[in-house]
Amino acid sequence: MFTPAPDSLVARDLARGHPVWSHAIQLLWSSWVFIIPIFDDHGYTLRWVWLTLVSYSLFLFFYAKCCTGSPRVAGWYATAMLVMSLVLMPWYPSGMTYFVFGCIMLSCGLLRPIHYALGLLFANLVCIGEGRWLHYPWGALAWLPITTIIIGILVQFERSNARKNAELALSHAEVRRMAAFAERERIGRDLHDLLGHTLSMVALKADLAGKLIDRDPQGAQREMAEVARIARDTLSEVRATVTNMRNAVLTAELASAKVLLHADNILLATQIDEILLKPDAESALAMSLREAITNVQRHAGARYVEVRLQRDGKGVAMEIRDDGRGGELRAGNGLTGMRERLEAHGGSLELLANGERSDRGTTLVARLPARCLA
Repeated sequence: MFTPAPDSLVARDLARGHPVWSHAIQLLWSSWVFIIPIFDDHGYTLRWVWLTLVSYSLFLFFYAKCCTGSPRVAGWYATAMLVMSLVLMPWYPSGMTYFVFGCIMLSCGLLRPIHYALGLLFANLVCIGEGRWLHYPWGALAWLPITTIIIGILVQFERSNARKNAELALSHAEVRRMAAFAERERIGRDLHDLLGHTLSMVALKADLAGKLIDRDPQGAQREMAEVARIARDTLSEVRATVTNMRNAVLTAELASAKVLLHADNILLATQIDEILLKPDAESALAMSLREAITNVQRHAGARYVEVRLQRDGKGVAMEIRDDGRGGELRAGNGLTGMRERLEAHGGSLELLANGERSDRGTTLVARLPARCLA
């Protein structure tokens, strides 16, 4: 019954790595159902008890369906929550808690922001109008529009950011897929150009040597020597091609970084030297670049990023500099993972913030020793 739909709130949060119980924590706010009678003249009556048993069970059902249902139906369950609270108002002031939840959960539906705002306004006008008709004090009603509108705006903003981050992640993944596809095409073309003509020549010379072996042994030997020379030259070319293919790991990561940053109007400048690295070492450097660029995009507030990859006396250094907010840096899981990957190859990770540099922003330097060069 409560299996999350693929496009539900719970499914989207699970896809982002959030725990399945994250929405259940919000139910702590429903404790107001049990607190409101303290401020009511009638207090905890038998009628309050049985109305709570029925209505709170329905509320939990509606809330669960809002979280696990598709946006096409989630809005209807939120509306049902609102209707239930309005129906209960003549006998059950605690039902105003359901009204607050219903207003907020309306954002789970397919409403556009302007339609959601109009829906909030209309629901609050109806609730306040009914409350005044039932002689509810202004103090018990005034907090409803303030609470629902403020929380509703915050929730809309948070979900809008989540959608944008998901779109950026999809864009990043699409760039990686396209880069991998383009690289496979390039590899296919390179191998065809490199081996097609060479293998045809080897086959022709081998056939010619077979025909000359009886009539002209020396000519056959010359042809076989030529076959051996072609094979050695081709092997060298294949090794060089494979080495260049390995460099595509870092190249593809730079292409992805450019798309990710440009989506946030962040300029990326690169200064990359031609350096051949061992595959595992290059992969560690590429993963460090990915993590650093992701951190800049999410947290730095930068407008400009520069990536440099150069050789120095100790090996290879990749410098990533941004003009963001800088400040004190704390090593989280991302930075710790970068450092561990680099240290596994004898490298290091260095962080320079505003306190250590005269210019604004942060600089990250990833180093690998000379033994990582191919």
